This record gives sequence, C-alpha cells and structure tokens, in this order.
Amino acid sequence: MLPVSEPYITQREVDYVVEVVRSGWISSEGKFIREFEERFSAFHNRKFGVLVNSGTSALILALRALDLPAGSEVILPSFTIISCALSCVYNGLVPVFVDSEEDTWNMDISQVERQITDKTKAIIVVHTYGHPVDMDKIYEIAQKYSIYVIEDFAEAIGSEYKGRRCGSFGIISCSSFYANKVITMGEGGICLTDDKRIAEKLMSLRNLAFVPEKRFIHYELGFNFRITNVQAAIGLAQFERISEHINKKIWIGKTYTKLLKPLEDAGLIKLQAEKEWAKSTFWMYGILLNSELGLDAEQVMKALSERGIQTRPFFYPLHLQPAFRKFSWYKVVSLPISEKLYKYGFYLPSGLTLDEEKINFVVEKLKEVLK
Repeated sequence: MLPVSEPYITQREVDYVVEVVRSGWISSEGKFIREFEERFSAFHNRKFGVLVNSGTSALILALRALDLPAGSEVILPSFTIISCALSCVYNGLVPVFVDSEEDTWNMDISQVERQITDKTKAIIVVHTYGHPVDMDKIYEIAQKYSIYVIEDFAEAIGSEYKGRRCGSFGIISCSSFYANKVITMGEGGICLTDDKRIAEKLMSLRNLAFVPEKRFIHYELGFNFRITNVQAAIGLAQFERISEHINKKIWIGKTYTKLLKPLEDAGLIKLQAEKEWAKSTFWMYGILLNSELGLDAEQVMKALSERGIQTRPFFYPLHLQPAFRKFSWYKVVSLPISEKLYKYGFYLPSGLTLDEEKINFVVEKLKEVLK
C-alpha cells in the first residue's frame, strides 16, 4: 500500500536522540527545546517561540493568552481541522464559521465582515493545504474592527504570501509538528509571537502557570502542555533540513499538477488554485471531483485503495460536527462550498518519500478509476 504520508527520518535524528538520552535531560528541560524555539522563530522572523505538545495545544494557549472575555466570538473557516474550533470551546469562546473559496479552498474573506458583531474579538486564519490566505484583506478587516488575528500555519510551513513566510502573521501564529507535517517531532506544536508579554504568558501557561519564586502557589490556571527534549531533538534535526523538505513538497505538488492538468482540462476534477501572489508548499495534494461524474470521494478512494493507494478524505465541515450540536451557540447553517469539498474532495499520497515513479503510478491508477 502506497501511504498518504510518512516522515522522512535520517541518521541525524537518531544521533540527536541518542545525545539527549545520554545527557539525561529527556523531559521538558534541555538544550534542544531552547535551540529549536530560537531557530524556528528566527526562520519566521519572529522574536519568540514557545514549544508545546501539539498544534491543538498551541491554538488553545494562543486564545488563552489573549484573555478574551467569556462568550467572545472567534471567526474561523468551517473547512478545517476541529482543533481550531476546540481552541475556542475550551476557552469559553464561541466559534463562528464561514464558508470556503471555490478556487483556493481557504476561508472566503468576503463572508468574514458580515459575521462580525460587537462580541467578535479574533479571527483564526488557516492556510488550507499549504496555500496562503490573502492576508492583506484579513488585516484590513481586523484593523477596521480592532480584532486579533491568529494564524494557523500548520499546513503551510515554508509557504509564502507576497514573499513573506506564513508563520510571521498575526498577534500569535501556531503550527503543528505532527508526523505528516513538513517537519515533524512525531507530536508537537509551537506558538510564535513578537510580543514579549504574550510570550512570557504562553511559557507560563504551558507549564501549569507555576510562579518561579512561589512554585506551588498558582495565581491562574495553566496547562500541562510541555514537550520533551527528545521530541525537540527530532524536530531540530528535521529543521536543519527544512529547505530540502520545502523544496521536495513543492516539487511533488508541481509534478502532480502537471500530470493531472489534462484531467482538469477534461472537466473530471478540479485542482486547488495557486494565486500569483502565493507560494504554496502543497502540504497535502488534494483533488476535487466534478459532482456531475456520478462519483463521490468515498467511492473513488475505495477504488484507489483496492489498487494499492492510500488516500484521505477532506475535512468534515465544522458547522456540521455532531459534537457541537449540544452547545447553546450552535446554529444550523448552510455552507455549500465546505460541504461540497468534503463530499467530493480527497488528497493523494503527499509524503516526502515520493518519487516520480510513485507519483506516476498514483496518477495512472486515478485515471483508470475515473474511466
């Protein structure tokens, strides 16, 4: 079975982990944590980086660090991972969902302003599958209404908006280092910011809000979101090859695009657009079936699996999630693009171990299924 994604591990990761074990500093203290934070934040032209145990934790901490009043509203795309909404719910905030653009599959910015009320305090921006959101338009809205921007760039490490790296936007930007990301620690996440006060708050909150001079007296409630030195060692080894990983992801994406363009021209599928101002890393390479084919994503994915190719469905829209229906803020809404993306969209193998022969195999089998 050709997997959707698998991490690219080398001897350097092994050597760094062995160094950690031999040093004895395997928990949440150690040089690899500090070095990764410093180097990763500098790579994104940020002043501070705070490592945590997952991308979900990073989003939760980001909202908690802003001290938003309970019941405040946060605007975010419906077509994304549930972590973005969980970060609101776990902080006593209300997620407000907007639909997607048909071409980039990102949040439809034209719908954002109409969702703003006097309770709106933040926007969470997600660069879907590596394609940047139009940040100038987001900033224009945020400044007009004096609301925070939080950037989720977990899918867009290495992507650029008008020459500026994703991860450098917003009051806080958050990423994940799960196994399928551009660089990985197995699990892990990070918050980046230029605000020293916020950075200090993030560092406190991730570690149970301990007070250095009165360690077991707590003036606020924090989290145990610490990460280990072992994970940071793997992450640093990965980071030292970040340009190689980014370039490989772009090559995979552009190779797929070249080979799949005839299917798009024939009206069988639709590919994610890449705007002229965007540089996408194609974190996952997605396709959208033409709804008139009489096939949905589930059927095509099953057929590909039978031919030895692993795929993954697109995100299930957050506005339809059963788990949210019990909340008083839940509203029944129709967001047709998000719903269509889920029904007809899926992504192909996109891991760093792909080569041209494997990509050709995937494309040929897809053609076979669609015929």
